[in-house]
Amino acid sequence: MNLSEEQSVKILLVEDNPADARLVCEVFAETGVAHQLCQVPDGESALDFLHARGNYRHESQPGLILLDVGLPGMNGMEVLAEIKADPKLRHIPVVVMSGSRLEDDILKMYELHASAYVAKSADLDHFVKIVRSIENFWLETARLPHAESYRSRVSK
Repeated sequence: MNLSEEQSVKILLVEDNPADARLVCEVFAETGVAHQLCQVPDGESALDFLHARGNYRHESQPGLILLDVGLPGMNGMEVLAEIKADPKLRHIPVVVMSGSRLEDDILKMYELHASAYVAKSADLDHFVKIVRSIENFWLETARLPHAESYRSRVSK
């Protein structure tokens, strides 16, 4: 399913590892689904982006967030907690991407209302497969709310 530019999905990638960020961008660039991928390197920048502050004051809300856990400064758990505590942001699906496979870490992210938890892989082919599965489900299968529709509903 190819979406028109007006219906393209904005994706916020919160990733501090340049190699992982580049690979995610490359995999998403191969898709036939209309999207706009924006990347920020840390939690503070993610929240600035989501609240359209500072360097991101002209950004609109994304329809999907891909969130690394091990971020410098504010970590992914703290970012997720802030997103899900904010009525203007909590509707945005957040896919957590982490190198951790610890049950406690997975449970904590779901307790914070992550939409999905995906363990990163050091194997390049497996990492690409993981990113493609995220793209396939969230951009081609799932229906995402348009940020403007939700924003007008929350402000009523």
